[in-house]
Amino acid sequence: MAEISGDQIRKFFQSMVPTRFRTDIPIVPVVRLTGVIGFSTPLRPGITLHGVARLLDRAFAYKKAKAVALIINSPGGSPVQSHLVFQRIRQLSEEKKIPVMVFIEDVGASGGYMIACAGDEIFCDVSSIVGSIGVVGATFGLQKAIEKLGVERRIYTAGDRKVMLDPFLPENPEDVARLKAIQQDIYEAFIGLVKSRRGSKLAGPESALFSGEYWAGEQALRLGLVDGFGEIRTVLRERFGDKVETPLMADRGWFGRRVPGVGSQSLSRLLSGETLAEDLLSTAEARAIWARYGL
Repeated sequence: MAEISGDQIRKFFQSMVPTRFRTDIPIVPVVRLTGVIGFSTPLRPGITLHGVARLLDRAFAYKKAKAVALIINSPGGSPVQSHLVFQRIRQLSEEKKIPVMVFIEDVGASGGYMIACAGDEIFCDVSSIVGSIGVVGATFGLQKAIEKLGVERRIYTAGDRKVMLDPFLPENPEDVARLKAIQQDIYEAFIGLVKSRRGSKLAGPESALFSGEYWAGEQALRLGLVDGFGEIRTVLRERFGDKVETPLMADRGWFGRRVPGVGSQSLSRLLSGETLAEDLLSTAEARAIWARYGL
């Protein structure tokens, strides 16, 4: 009978320890952030702080993690939710002293790029869409349509600006000026955030970088918006070795399976006409945002 060495015994017991508690295997938890930011319905969740906070907390709870990897595929959306998610990532990274590696898939634009800036390094594909550092707002003018339909709209307010930019009223230049002033404040905050995170890496003229334009990966790299090319598996293996473990953080719902967006919603609520109508509207709005980037 062959003698069992102490090293073999050690390796055996070590293999019984859950991966997250082992010190001999590099671990990089992964969080996937996909969808339009702030647009969320029970059946079609987008990216919100409420929706991703638990996943981020779990990822950064790995004490021996070499890094936390974020996979981002988002055309943007709510500037507030974008900034809240960015802040939570930076707070956790600094608190736990764990670096963040970001991997942009199809698109990391507008608010999607803001979140990407939470990374200490940003990678993308040569065909990824990156940038769109700017602010946009859109609505419709429907006052002539209701006139043709013979509809009389009645609205009662307390406050002179309560119906500012109402789509059923003629456009007021003063209201447009107010909106653009608000957009300018958000825009300048966005620029400041990108400068603070990318610093001397930025290589293009500000008139181009902050024009709202977006680029494919090659030009994004030249402009300093990203640090390199590569998909998550290849980059992490090159950085941490072939044995690197990349546990994907995911919420679990009914029967242990991930049910995006369900949360505390009841089944009757999920199947109601109201929810389905909300989901259709959200889908149309989200589709329009993705379409800006040809996706």
